Amino acid sequence: MLIYRRFALFASERGFETITFDYRGIGESKPATLKGFRMNLLDWGKQDLAAVVESVSQDGVPLYIVGHSYGGHAFGLLPNHHKISGFYVYGTGAGWHGYMPLSEKLKVLTMWNVVLPILTWWKGYCAWRVLGMGEDLPRNVFSQWRHWCRFPHYFFDDPKMFGIEKLYEAVKTPIVAVNALDDLWALPQSRDAFVKFYANAPVTRVDLHPNALSGAVGHMGYFRKSAEPLWQTTLDWFAGLDS
Repeated sequence: MLIYRRFALFASERGFETITFDYRGIGESKPATLKGFRMNLLDWGKQDLAAVVESVSQDGVPLYIVGHSYGGHAFGLLPNHHKISGFYVYGTGAGWHGYMPLSEKLKVLTMWNVVLPILTWWKGYCAWRVLGMGEDLPRNVFSQWRHWCRFPHYFFDDPKMFGIEKLYEAVKTPIVAVNALDDLWALPQSRDAFVKFYANAPVTRVDLHPNALSGAVGHMGYFRKSAEPLWQTTLDWFAGLDS
C-alpha cells in the first residue's frame, strides 16, 4: 500500500532489503470491481502474508516484519512465523468500541451500525474511500471485521473461533507493539487485550506520546514523514536482534 512506501524507502536507504504488498482485494491486488468478490479476513494472514514470507525468506538471512493495525492480527495466523526474526507492529488492537473514549465510541458505533452497512448494501462492498478512511474492503471481510469488533478480545471471544488462540500461543518471535496515546482506535488497553494472546512470545509494549513525533499521530500517523525517528528506532531494534 502506498502509505507504507515511505517507510520501505527509508529502510532500504539504510541497508535493508524491503518488500511491500497488497492483500487480495486491496490496492493493486483488487479486481476491477469488489462487488461479488469474496475474501476471508483470516486468509490474508494464513495465505497472503505467508506467501510473501515464503517467497523472500533465505537460510541464514534474518527476516523482519513491520506491521500496522491488522498486521498484528495477521502475524499470529502465519503458518511460517518461525522464519521471522522480529516483528514490529504499530497501532494494533482488539477493535472493541469499549476501549475508546465516549466521543469516538459513538462515532464508531454509528459507523458500524448505520453508515457502513448502508454503504456496503449500496455498493456491494465496504466503500471506505467514499468516507476518506482508507482502502475499500470486500463485503465479507467487512462483515467478519465488524462482527469480531463486537467482542472485547476480538475473535478470541467468538465461540465459533474456539482454538484460534493456539495459533498465537505457538509464536515465539520477539515482538514490539507501539500504540500512540491519541490512536483512539487502538489505545494501549485495546492493544494489550489482543497481544496478550501472544502468550509465549517476548512482547514489548510501547505507549507513544504524540509529542514524540511533533504532533498528532492517530491511527495512520505512524507512517507519515514526521514519524522518521520512530522508524529509526524500529530499524535499530532489528539490528540489535541480529547482533
